[in-house]
Amino acid sequence: MTTAISLAVIDDHPLFREGVIRSLAEIDGFAIVGEGSTMEDAIRISENGRPDVLLLDISMPGGGLNALSLILERVPGQKIVMLTVSESSDDVTTALRTGAKGYVLKGVGSRALADILRTVASGETYVAPTLSARLISGDGNGSAQKADLLRDLTGRESEVLQFVAAGLSNKQIGLKLDLHEKTVKHHMTQIFTKLGVANRTEAAMAFRDALERRG
Repeated sequence: MTTAISLAVIDDHPLFREGVIRSLAEIDGFAIVGEGSTMEDAIRISENGRPDVLLLDISMPGGGLNALSLILERVPGQKIVMLTVSESSDDVTTALRTGAKGYVLKGVGSRALADILRTVASGETYVAPTLSARLISGDGNGSAQKADLLRDLTGRESEVLQFVAAGLSNKQIGLKLDLHEKTVKHHMTQIFTKLGVANRTEAAMAFRDALERRG
């Protein structure tokens, strides 16, 4: 029997928070282990409850990004997904660089959110496609230097990176290249290390910059 993914939801709007909790509780494979409305709640629940994934709002009292940083200092392995209305590129970049494993816009359907949480729980990073596309097509924030490092990638790693930039998941990449998903994850680890990036979005931005420089 598969162990349920434990979740905690931190949002200062009670009706929204309760709606998220209720919708996820109705989906098999999830267990709600905590909820709260403030930065202090988020820190306490992470330290004491150790949920597999913590859903965190950016605009809550104390600041979601501040909470993100403090939680990861105290519980380094905590997987955190920002669930917010903010479409600010600065917020997305700051969240990812601080260590968030996901950035999702409020309004996402419950089934889609469940899929995202499964993705993050498995160790992958997720960014809402519209925001990811905006980051990749916009300012690279210094990733042009990382583009020079693409020459260090093997042929297979380059193929994997192309599919990452196209928005495919590890499972989808594995199907495209006839590779086991664990093998794709290994390639992703090598790509992140060689490019000096922390997540798929930054890797895709470096790939975009490389194409522009070659063009």
